[in-house]
Formats: sequence, structure tokens, C-alpha cells
Amino acid sequence: MLVIVSPGQGAQTPGFLSPWLEIPGFRDRLSAWSEIVSLDLIAYGTTASADEIRDTAVAQPLLVAAALASFDALGVAPDLVAGHSVGELAAAAIAGVLRPEQALDLVRVRGQAMAKAAAVTETGMTAVLGGVEDDVLAAIDKHGLTPANINGAGQIVAGGTLEQLAAFKEEPPQRARLIPLSVAGAFHTVHMAPAVDDLRAAAAGLTPADPRTTLLSNADGAAVASGAEYLRRLIDQVSNPVRWDACMATMADLGVTTMIELLPGGTLTGLAKRGLKGVRTFALKTPEDLEAVREGLNEQ
Repeated sequence: MLVIVSPGQGAQTPGFLSPWLEIPGFRDRLSAWSEIVSLDLIAYGTTASADEIRDTAVAQPLLVAAALASFDALGVAPDLVAGHSVGELAAAAIAGVLRPEQALDLVRVRGQAMAKAAAVTETGMTAVLGGVEDDVLAAIDKHGLTPANINGAGQIVAGGTLEQLAAFKEEPPQRARLIPLSVAGAFHTVHMAPAVDDLRAAAAGLTPADPRTTLLSNADGAAVASGAEYLRRLIDQVSNPVRWDACMATMADLGVTTMIELLPGGTLTGLAKRGLKGVRTFALKTPEDLEAVREGLNEQ
């Protein structure tokens, strides 16, 4: 069973789209989508600096566009689809819940709304690697933080105010390593509540289709059969924790044997190598990876 996954914010790196523009149709697709998101996706994916593409309002449309364009270039039909955080919008388009243009219009609103919400209070996120999960969650709760991403494979991301994160750093969980993340705010926490209203208003006129491929939700890892329900979950997820650990558990229960991570790949396949033992993984990073994936699938 093949799952195709779409990465979330933080996966982008300067210039990551440059080699992909030589693929027929890739540049034209990004140019057309640039009009929808009101950003020059080609410039941001090729010549922009790390600081420029760290901007939430830029990073989110860039990531969804990159994932969808690389999926089209790959030309492989999955049995199962999932996205991490903003990657859920790419997953919705791949599964047919939304048209790509609708997903990109929503991610434009999502990125702008989350950037606006992040500017209200100084917040941030810290990755917690290792430790005993119950101890890590207890320490996060003690300091008033939110386990914004429970990623499995010994990785949890805490979100909250800078003061809360500073106190957490002074009293970390035993046998855990803390890594402050370079993000604009505490995503998937209560601090993003204002963005939920903006996204809900933007989605009000949409009539989502039911997924044509099994589609997992970040809320609890469940397969969602209703397009309307998936869209509701996707909107609410902006201020609620991402349970990627639950998504991987569902993948295991359904018998996933192969995972392909769309551009810019590496993060989710890295988690899978530790959390989904025995599952073959492929990460799309350069165009050369397309042929490697196709050859790998033919060898099954």
C-alpha cells in the first residue's frame, strides 16, 4: 500500500525549486498559481533568502504549490494521502476534496491570517527530542504550553509565549533535548484562534467533494470519508495540535508498505524511518528523485 504525504512549514529551503523549473509544464503551473496566491512563487522558490521564505504568508502557499506541482510531475496514484499541518491543503487537492486552485486560494488566506495572529503576542515553538513521552507532555503542560505537534518517533513540538518557552528551557524534561524553532509564532495553539475565523469565512462558499482516495486527518489520524467534514477539520486544525503520530499509527494499521514525501521532502520520511519500521520511504528533493521513485515502485 502506497501513501503520499505532503510536508508542513519549515521544510522549505532557499532555492529548492530551482532544478524543478526545467521539467515541462512546471514553471507554467507555478506562474498560474502565483496569480492565485498573489506571490511570485518562482522567485520565492529560487532566489529568495531563508528569511523571506520563513514568512508564514509566503511559506505556506509556496509549500502547497511545490507539493502539488511535484505530485503532478510524479504521476503516481496513491492508495492513501496525508499532509502535515499546511500540507493537509495539498492532501485535500490530491484526494479530490478541493480543486488545486481552491486549495491555493485557501492557503493564501491561511498564511496571511496566521501571520496576522502571530503578530498579536510574541510566541514561538520548541522541538522536544527524546525523553519519556508522558514526562515531556507533563512538563509542557506545567509551563502552560501546548503540544502543538505530536509527531511520533520521539518528537513533540511545544508552542506558547516566549516567556513560557524560556521557563520550559530552564526546567526541561529529563533525557530530552530542546531545539528552539525559527517560526513566526505558536502555530496549532490557542494563539491562532483568530486565523480560524478568517479561514472559515474564506471556505464558506466552497462545496468540497468527498475524497476519492483514503485521506487522513491531523486531528486524530482518522480516515475521513466526507469532504465537508475534512474541510471542517482542516480549518479547526489551525488552532489545534497536529497528531502526526496518530496518522502514522493509522498508516501502520492499514498496512502501508511505501511512503513518498512530496517536494520539499525529507522531514516526514525521516519520522517514518523511526516510527514506521519496515516501510520503504522516498523523498522528493530534486527532479532526479522522480525516476528513482518510479524505479523503486516497479521493483516491488
